[in-house]
Amino acid sequence: MFVAGELGAGKTTFVRGACRALGVEVAVTSPTFAIGHRYRADPRLVVAHLDLYRLSSLDDEAPGLLADYHGAGMITFVEWPELAGAALGRPRMRVEIRHVGDDRRVIEVRE
Repeated sequence: MFVAGELGAGKTTFVRGACRALGVEVAVTSPTFAIGHRYRADPRLVVAHLDLYRLSSLDDEAPGLLADYHGAGMITFVEWPELAGAALGRPRMRVEIRHVGDDRRVIEVRE
């Protein structure tokens, strides 16, 4: 799932809530400096959380950088997905989060 929105829109907060709903019981933190985190949701499901904000593109990165964060038995949330180009393929879902004033947001979900 691609999660897009401006800086501070609430992307990580959205992912944190989704992780809780999927059964992740540990603290879900922003992977901005680590690129990605993986969380066990149950014995058969891993939830991955990528944050590509600090990358200019994947062209200058190791080819397998994202390999451990997507695949069978895994749900992957990608913040700043536009920086991945075609490397992650087409998402099954895309979430767009926008500020609409004060502490209010509009969340649009598309397939």
